[in-house]
Amino acid sequence: MELRRIGSLNVSVVGLGCNNFGRRLDAAGTAQVVNAALDAGINFFDTADVYGDGQSEELLGRALGSRRKEVIIASKFGYEMAGQGSGASAAYIRTAVEASLKRLGTDTIDLYQLHTPDAQTPIAETLEALDELVKAGKVREIGSSNFTLAQIREAEAAVKPGAARFASLQNEYSLLKRDDERDVLPECERLNIGYLPYFPLASGLLTGKYRQGQALPEGTRITNNPNPSRWLTDASLATVEALIAYAETRGHSILELAFAWLLARPAVSSVIAGAMTPEQVRANVSAAGWTLTPDDIEKVAVLL
Repeated sequence: MELRRIGSLNVSVVGLGCNNFGRRLDAAGTAQVVNAALDAGINFFDTADVYGDGQSEELLGRALGSRRKEVIIASKFGYEMAGQGSGASAAYIRTAVEASLKRLGTDTIDLYQLHTPDAQTPIAETLEALDELVKAGKVREIGSSNFTLAQIREAEAAVKPGAARFASLQNEYSLLKRDDERDVLPECERLNIGYLPYFPLASGLLTGKYRQGQALPEGTRITNNPNPSRWLTDASLATVEALIAYAETRGHSILELAFAWLLARPAVSSVIAGAMTPEQVRANVSAAGWTLTPDDIEKVAVLL
């Protein structure tokens, strides 16, 4: 599989989102998905301390076992963890990283990301604490998540000479959620920040499971939500139908189009997608095999 850069890291262009581990998948299910990802060439696993209240990290570490050195583990901190705290202060970062290292069963987190901005802590304090972790060998690269253009620039300006800087940004981005195209993506290109889109399949809308005039599939993230109409609007479903029709004219599925379109963006380092089964892992990896032409990109843009 193609690899792209995040700082000093070489990551597979399809990453595995581990948010299902410990929530919708138990240890056995996690192991099956992780092994399928490894077999398919995925080397980038993205988790967070808050996923499954720590269980995602624990199950991921257990599933990787002796193959830990073959992969790049990304985790996150910042959201409230019961009994542990929250935020991005220097003191909390030291607590959070030790807890994550223990749960993962590793000595180093390859990419350690601030999960959400902390308005109560100066970004300079956060960066200094993260730089200490890099210098101590507990973290290899650092990243941010859910940052605006202003916050990206503030963080870049606060980096001291020779210190670690945010090498990645993880924001929501997909064919149906394109806000970052205005300014965030161009800034990531300018600063050589690896962009990691989450919800690349728009919570399942871009899988082809949801069609106009057809019954909703049971047991999915959207249909299990108390307010499915938040995603299933007339406009979004109409766009999905148009994208399905275009993908089929090119001999592909809308899932493949969703991945290929994201990977056509120079700033995108890896498309992080969750999976419940080995089959879903293999489908995600296969989707990255389509390289869009400039003509494809122009024609898709008209449909959005």
